[in-house]
Amino acid sequence: MKLWIIFFASILTNNIVLTYFLGICPFLAMTAQISTAAGMGFAVTFVMTMTCAIIWPINHFLLAPFNAQYLQLIVYILVIAVLVQVVELVIDRYYPILYARMGVFLSLITVNCAILGVALFMTLRNYGYIESIVFSTGSGIGWMIAAIAMAGARAKLRFSNIPEPLKGMGISLVIAAILSMGFMGFAGWINLR
Repeated sequence: MKLWIIFFASILTNNIVLTYFLGICPFLAMTAQISTAAGMGFAVTFVMTMTCAIIWPINHFLLAPFNAQYLQLIVYILVIAVLVQVVELVIDRYYPILYARMGVFLSLITVNCAILGVALFMTLRNYGYIESIVFSTGSGIGWMIAAIAMAGARAKLRFSNIPEPLKGMGISLVIAAILSMGFMGFAGWINLR
């Protein structure tokens, strides 16, 4: 039961991008088209899940026994960078159109603070291995759902009459705020705090 709570809370009430505002840069930049948002969402979910799957054993079996927790941040960033390079190579090889659409933002997953934030939350909340995997997967899916919802809203707005001062990033921030309030509606349902 606890795993389901962690999973759904990380998607809805504790959405990494709409609740904690982590990973907002690629969230705003990669949501011009639904297909690009979905591709980036899958990449972020994969990197998030694999990061926590790799970091948890390193943290518990290597850093903690040797009292080297001061190296956590460096190790986390190193693992994320390696995983992003692997994802970038795979997408370039098998999905060149998606690779061209994502451009530089695919490499910027390395500095996506949502991935580092999930790894740090996992450590701070003392999750076990399976709980960490469930939390990171749910957080990635939550990021992807938010990105696809944002892309869908932005697609509808292309044909709308938007006031001049709100065109571009202004209306995107308004949509993000409305999405955030929408996800807050689940706060009474489940929560990780």
